[in-house]
Amino acid sequence: MFKNYLKIAWRNLLKNKGYSVINIGGLALGMAVTLIIGLWVYDELSYDDYFSKKDRIAQVFQSQTFNGETSTGPAIPRPLEMALRDGYADNFKHLVMSSWSNPVYLNYKEKSLSKIGNFMQKEAPELLGLKILKGEKNGLRKVNSIMLSESLAHALFGDEDPIGKVIRANSQYDMEVSAVYEDIPQNNSFSEMEYIMPWEKYLSLFEWIKNAEDQWGNNSFQMFVQIADNTSMAQVTSKINGVKKNVSKAEAEYNPQLFLLPMKDWYLSSSFENGKQVGGRIKYVWMFSVIGAFVLLLACINFMNLSTARSEKRAKEVGIRKSIGSQRSQLVYQFLSESFLVVLFAFAIAVLIVLLSLDGFNDLSRKEVVFPWGNPLFWLFSLFFVLVTSLLAGSYPALYLSSFKAVDVLKGTFMAGRYAGLPRKILVVLQFTVSVAFIIGTVIVMQQINHAKNRPVGYDKEGLVQIPVMSQDFTGKYDLMRNEFLASGAVVEMSGSSSPTTEVWSNRAGFNWEGKPEGFQEDLAWTQVTPEYAKSLNLEILKGRDFSREFASDSNAVLINETAMKYMGLTDPIGKFITDDAIEDPFPPLKIIGVVQDMITQSPYEPVKQGIYAYDKHGNTSFYNLRLNPEKSAGENISIIESVFKTHFPAIPFQYDFVDSEYAEKFAAEERIGALSAIFTALAILISCLGLLGLTSFVAEQRRKEIGVRKVLGASVFNVWNMLSKDFLKLVAISCFIAVPISYYVMNGWLQDYPYRVILEWWIFLLAVVGALAITILTVSFQAIKAANSNPVKSLRME
Repeated sequence: MFKNYLKIAWRNLLKNKGYSVINIGGLALGMAVTLIIGLWVYDELSYDDYFSKKDRIAQVFQSQTFNGETSTGPAIPRPLEMALRDGYADNFKHLVMSSWSNPVYLNYKEKSLSKIGNFMQKEAPELLGLKILKGEKNGLRKVNSIMLSESLAHALFGDEDPIGKVIRANSQYDMEVSAVYEDIPQNNSFSEMEYIMPWEKYLSLFEWIKNAEDQWGNNSFQMFVQIADNTSMAQVTSKINGVKKNVSKAEAEYNPQLFLLPMKDWYLSSSFENGKQVGGRIKYVWMFSVIGAFVLLLACINFMNLSTARSEKRAKEVGIRKSIGSQRSQLVYQFLSESFLVVLFAFAIAVLIVLLSLDGFNDLSRKEVVFPWGNPLFWLFSLFFVLVTSLLAGSYPALYLSSFKAVDVLKGTFMAGRYAGLPRKILVVLQFTVSVAFIIGTVIVMQQINHAKNRPVGYDKEGLVQIPVMSQDFTGKYDLMRNEFLASGAVVEMSGSSSPTTEVWSNRAGFNWEGKPEGFQEDLAWTQVTPEYAKSLNLEILKGRDFSREFASDSNAVLINETAMKYMGLTDPIGKFITDDAIEDPFPPLKIIGVVQDMITQSPYEPVKQGIYAYDKHGNTSFYNLRLNPEKSAGENISIIESVFKTHFPAIPFQYDFVDSEYAEKFAAEERIGALSAIFTALAILISCLGLLGLTSFVAEQRRKEIGVRKVLGASVFNVWNMLSKDFLKLVAISCFIAVPISYYVMNGWLQDYPYRVILEWWIFLLAVVGALAITILTVSFQAIKAANSNPVKSLRME
């Protein structure tokens, strides 16, 4: 029986080729979009699945309150480690202190590479469940040992056995390779971690880290934990929440609250507002899931509309089948089998579309999504997906068509009824409501990105290059390198800074100044710079003067930005002093000599943070900032700079970044979302237009005799076009009235996540409405004009 159903379904598809192409093509596009989004969503939700103990691993976070505003982050003080080990050891299976990810120069024979990794305590490999390929699992037990990722080991040693080999780190210390671990896949935390060195080595390298052992106010470290089997994240959080506040009275005024952030939340739900977890990337997962569902719904609506629009053509078939004994259930199965066949063909084409577009999608989304050929769960889900789509698309037409009465159909008295087309009209309204909402949403996303891009940066980022100089090789050589670079002709100015131009690496508190309000809890970005910093960045001095090497007193001077001046309540800050409120070993008073223009160093969607630029008198430079010679090409300048660099540092790989490219990375996530939204919106509109094209063709065919009579009586092409188009334009206009308020509500809520955001203008909504109406006119006009130009003799000759 089922075989016969499929045979009849196949014959119907061949008999109505145009209908079949539109139906299968629309469904294939909708299913392809849904499949791609589904693979992306799966990749997002499976982040960190590489770690088998994902549900038991967490990072220690803390919230602190400054002047009524609570900030939250993973930076914690070093003495917290011993406090947790001594008082709460039973709650943890592993507890690991870690540095932030650090770039280190690694040398072996003639090879020199710069790689990112961490200094971590010896339990790290066990906590992370690293897969050791060579060497010992406890590879961090010796202070001079180093564990390498498989790719880094191959890059350094090739086919040699790396175990026991000695490599030079930062031209400063030797490390012996103790283990090689499997590369951590891209869609996981620590995927960029290509080496691990012992925590004890970290302590021995830097004096300030040793001194931080009892400094509860120095939040410069990370801590990862694996909780004990007999407890939960919430229970451990409740126990450790007040540890810092209870131990350190000095820090209690900031109300520090400690808690565990589970690994499952690191990637998708790590955003906090005023101390409350408010989500993160998970909002994009939900957004694209909804888009995928709606795009599939649009394709299914096409199938429903085109199937029911052909009701009169199928009415006689239903009447004859019923008259010779077919039950309604058999007719329902027949129409559902047609739906299944269409969806099956559409799914096969959708898979082909996905395979052809996957590389481009990965490039755009910066993913490494692969088609899961060998995953039985995927194919099981695909079968379920095909069946559900078949039911969704075919159930209404099957029930509608099978309800026709045989007597009325065969007597010729069958009429579709006054309201027979109402469901189709509702579905068209729903279709274009979704499409118009997509258009508005995409335009607003692009507007927000451009709004932030056009925001004044505060400095000249064009032609500015930064070189990381965090090796001991660079210590004490700033003046030498500045003179060399300037003499080369490739650089017109150079400065040094403790943070990159596009980031803030250090925040400080504990300052006093004249007029500071009682109980004011300051939080200031702190960057140490050489005297040429403002000149190299073309940073405008708004008040006072710049640093000068001619004034020895400038070694205890600072520049502040505009925001800091307002933040500190200083109307005339020049000549005022900032002092250290530390009792032991305070730094000398710092004189404010100038106010510089605000520059965006963090998120372009956030307000500029109040900042201090201190004279670097201790050589804490981490970056060289080079202003390139505008009279030469960038390539020529870089080539000269590399030559000078290699002359003085032959064993260190030459690395550089264009600051404008680094700044552009701040928009990368939103731009990817905007680009994907635009593509999916275009596909949604295309699917809706395919359905509209099919409906118009059937309406024109249905009314061909009426059109013939009207033409004989003198109707113009415009009259016929107007007759066929006005009903569809009314439906799209209704869609616009529904879509506009819904879009405004949703997108206004989305914009609230950005303090620096675009204002929703009326023209955005008008543009979407006009665009939707224009697309409708173009789509409908194709069939309407074709019908209007047809020969009336052909449609009336049978009368």
